[in-house]
Amino acid sequence: MNSHELVSLGWKHAVNALAEEMYINIGMDWTKPVAFYGLVNERCNAQCRYCEYWRLPEYKPELAIDEWKAALLSIKDFVGAFSISFSGGEPMMKAGFLDLFAWCHFQGIKAGVTTNGSLLTAASAARVVAAHPFNVNISLDAPKAEVHDYLRGAPGLFERVSQGIGFLREERRRQNIDFPIMLKPTITERNFRYLPELVEWAQAREVMVSPQPVDRWTRETYNELWIERERLSEFEIIVEKLIEMQKSGAPIVTPEAVLRLMPDHYRELAAPHSVMPCRVGLRNFFIRANGDVEACVMGYPPIGNVKRQSARQIWQSARAREVRHETVHCEKLCLTTCLSQKTLGNKVGMGLRLMKSAS
Repeated sequence: MNSHELVSLGWKHAVNALAEEMYINIGMDWTKPVAFYGLVNERCNAQCRYCEYWRLPEYKPELAIDEWKAALLSIKDFVGAFSISFSGGEPMMKAGFLDLFAWCHFQGIKAGVTTNGSLLTAASAARVVAAHPFNVNISLDAPKAEVHDYLRGAPGLFERVSQGIGFLREERRRQNIDFPIMLKPTITERNFRYLPELVEWAQAREVMVSPQPVDRWTRETYNELWIERERLSEFEIIVEKLIEMQKSGAPIVTPEAVLRLMPDHYRELAAPHSVMPCRVGLRNFFIRANGDVEACVMGYPPIGNVKRQSARQIWQSARAREVRHETVHCEKLCLTTCLSQKTLGNKVGMGLRLMKSAS
């Protein structure tokens, strides 16, 4: 990743921000998707207490690698240069995923990946780095093995993640390829007190941190992982500490405005007027493992399927227009990375921090 690539992607976001304003103010729909996500599988080798994927009785049929390639070329034909964030499940469990990751680079598609880090061996880390990733996100919930491994339901995972980060850093140095490595802790009652220590742990290893709050999904998120009201004053102190650390140069990517909204997430309040109307449905393109495309993953129906339609057909379909209209009127406060109501200024700030991390 370099400054030219970030500026190019930033320009697309700026143009779409203008299109979003036109849609909201006069109803003219010139929007195009600018944020792309590919969930390549639902299978995972961890048993996270806030995830249901590993408990599913059956999994969605998965797109083949050639079908992923066709879908990505269709997006490129529609929007030009773009970046995509791959995840799962655990994406590195999918046969052929690292080949797809490398193919993206040769096609001029900037690809990033979110992984639990369990499969980052010396060999796989070398292949990930050789693909010139936009970024590598690693799910790490605490700087202590007993906390992280409990939340992820995988004994020994912290040690494997720590080794994997070391492999990535060494390959980044050896191959002389710049990209940010980012930790993605999910904030719960069990780990929020460790967040400042995790930031220090990350800073010592030259990696970044982008915390996001847990959503209520599994039974554990209701009975043990939610930060209840009697703990929110303590959590607010931690949030202020993170903001102080960020202002002092700590590698926290999450915008300050999003950090400040996190206690309200656990109060289950509606989104404040300052971040409304929601623009997620005007910019996001989520591709599920089976090819279904969603403009928002918070309960809205698919707007198409990449196996049967081009990206242009999907985005311009009647169903997509209906979902865009509905999401603009949604008042839910969403703070996970892909859904948080970030302004263009927030995105610029994040881009500058990413660029600094890769310099």
